[in-house]
Amino acid sequence: MRQRVLRIHPDDNVIVALDQLTAGEQVQLQSETYEIRQDVPAKHKFAQVDFKPGDSIIMYGVQVGKAVHSIQKGEAITTQNIHHAAESYNLREKQYRWTPPTVDQWQSMTFNGYHRADGKVGVANYWLVIPLVFCENRNLQVMREALVKELGYNRSRSHRFDVRTLVEQYQSGASADSLLATPIALSSETASKRRTFPNVDGVQFLTHEGGCGGTRQDAQTLCALFAGYITHANVAGATVLSLGCQNAEGKILLEEINKRDANFSKPLYILEQQQSSSEEDFLEEAIKKTFVGLTQANQIEREPAPLSKLVVGLECGGSDGFSGISANPSVGHAADLLVSLGGSVILSEFPELCGVEQELTDRCTNPATAERFISIMQAYSRQAEEAGSGFDMNPSPGNIKDGLITDAIKSAGAAKKGGTSPVVDVLDYPEPVTKPGLNLLCTPGNDVESTTGLAGAGATIILFTTGLGTPTGNAVAPTLKVASNTKLAKRMSDIIDIDTGTVISGEDTIEDKGEEILDFIIRTAGGDYTPKAVHLGQDDFIPWKRGVSL
Repeated sequence: MRQRVLRIHPDDNVIVALDQLTAGEQVQLQSETYEIRQDVPAKHKFAQVDFKPGDSIIMYGVQVGKAVHSIQKGEAITTQNIHHAAESYNLREKQYRWTPPTVDQWQSMTFNGYHRADGKVGVANYWLVIPLVFCENRNLQVMREALVKELGYNRSRSHRFDVRTLVEQYQSGASADSLLATPIALSSETASKRRTFPNVDGVQFLTHEGGCGGTRQDAQTLCALFAGYITHANVAGATVLSLGCQNAEGKILLEEINKRDANFSKPLYILEQQQSSSEEDFLEEAIKKTFVGLTQANQIEREPAPLSKLVVGLECGGSDGFSGISANPSVGHAADLLVSLGGSVILSEFPELCGVEQELTDRCTNPATAERFISIMQAYSRQAEEAGSGFDMNPSPGNIKDGLITDAIKSAGAAKKGGTSPVVDVLDYPEPVTKPGLNLLCTPGNDVESTTGLAGAGATIILFTTGLGTPTGNAVAPTLKVASNTKLAKRMSDIIDIDTGTVISGEDTIEDKGEEILDFIIRTAGGDYTPKAVHLGQDDFIPWKRGVSL
């Protein structure tokens, strides 16, 4: 018989509804019976005990809120009867002990990847076209139109719609209802043109709205982010378009590249439009040099590499009340397996670590790392509060509707993606990963700003958990989408790669799904599996300007 309710941690004083619970019915958990006092939607919580105003709400073993007024045992926990609250945190002397999971079955396993001169190994092989300033975005579009289709980089499947039928019906006097009832979706079109460069996965165009008009710090950060992408293991080389007068100068980009790779040797072309005789000449030179660069990138072939060369970023978006119970801990187990194999894992989204700071601080391998985490977290929190939007305002309407009613509830579940391994390093955006193990990276909770930062830090694959569904992907890091519930996985099968809803139904354990996720990672890394986001061309890229973004 399927379990209908769950207490996540022995210290919790709220219980999760795994099914819709109706007022008046009784449910049993272990040896105790609870009478439900009002309807509790699936994914939401009800009180395990009576609460008085000011009492702490405990979930995942940590404080996630406080009672606003009296709450009776069996009563639903809502935004009306509790508010966000999180425990304080500090540096304390505490040695963290970790027992790594057994990884014998993967120890000698390899994946076929792209070996770079700096020792990194990529899981894909892309060429980048980058504008140093938004003024060049239109020129990137011209280059995209000239190169992508001709080189055979149309997506393997693209949606087609017969708009001509709507035009004809409208011109013949069809009503709005008739137009809405007319089917126009055609069968998906499969690209048939063979790639000119079979060893190059694509040409990616990273348009953005920065580079000038902001602060000099914005320009420095943007150049550092681009340096992270150019030196990325999944990138073979890049064409960079500069206007010539913007804050984000080519020399700053080169300095940032040198910080990351002093012996940088990838093909890199930096072109300045104000030094060109005409826009046509400028674009012709950019296209020709890109083509020549692609001929060099095509000479690189996949070769075996150990799993220790993998760098996996962890992200969640469109989360629900099951995310912290199924998808996130399953990803967390996969992360622990990777760390045990010598790989690197990156946990980001600092606003969504609110309430679990003490645990992460205690897991840091040395005081300096713990102090840096505390310093960055506190500075970010202060900045958000000064802008009138503290971390408590982080949950989105979708989060709240599906059971994540305080930021601490959301955060305690989100942090499960990081597993249980020690924290080896804390990175400020957009610093690169240099150590194997679990790394913390300061980014916003905003999905695309965060995934953009994960790739900039070196993530070669991104695991993205979701309970509500989101198409988010990344321009250079293949993104595997992990659903927290089976209903979502079935409804949005075109964007979901992995279903962890079987944890909720009791068909699988967290460990089962973690091992399945690791298998997906390995197959993706070797080019044997293509994530849905890659198929759909979801090449999202949004730089963070280091302002307040939750």
